[in-house]
Amino acid sequence: MTDRDAVYEVADELRAIASLGLRFAQTSYDRERYEKVLRAAARLVAALEHRPAAEVLAAYRDNLGHAGPQAGVEAVVVRDGRLLLIRRTDDGLWAMPGGFADVGETLAGAAERELWEEAGLRGRAVRLLGLFDSRRWRSRVKAQMYHVVFQVEAAGEPSPGAEALDAAFFPEDALPELSAGHHLRVPAVFRLLRGEIPAPYFDPAEPP
Repeated sequence: MTDRDAVYEVADELRAIASLGLRFAQTSYDRERYEKVLRAAARLVAALEHRPAAEVLAAYRDNLGHAGPQAGVEAVVVRDGRLLLIRRTDDGLWAMPGGFADVGETLAGAAERELWEEAGLRGRAVRLLGLFDSRRWRSRVKAQMYHVVFQVEAAGEPSPGAEALDAAFFPEDALPELSAGHHLRVPAVFRLLRGEIPAPYFDPAEPP
């Protein structure tokens, strides 16, 4: 882990502590203290990303309900050894189709929905490939999340939806520029598909 990644982790831990504290604060004094913690976390991220602290703080305030880790899903569709990727609208980089799970749906159902919304393919989740901690896999998300990755069987040709700029299949040796986190998870997915890593993968517990 780089020093930069370590600072991101500290900032996210501070954000989570502040979010939980603001949810259950009993006095104005407590709220003021947790607000200071939240602002400190925002300043750390702002310094790393060379952006206004107020902008980061606004994103944190929009995320106060998520005091714990969030659940996200990703769909792995493979044809002739090539992996389906979508080009994201937020950073212009490529990633596996995916997003946050919604209340009221299973994780497998969320992966199937995200595949349809981002790549225009109807599919069926057939295998759990892994559970990835965003902190370990260097995802640049505003809160710690667990990426739940499913292999999905789907027919037809991909067509980018409103949440993607493009969608196409890529071989392992000719991958496009990948979004943060995906630059590590995509190579891991190829290894999982070959059986070089036992599936489902999960990150080991941190030492006490």
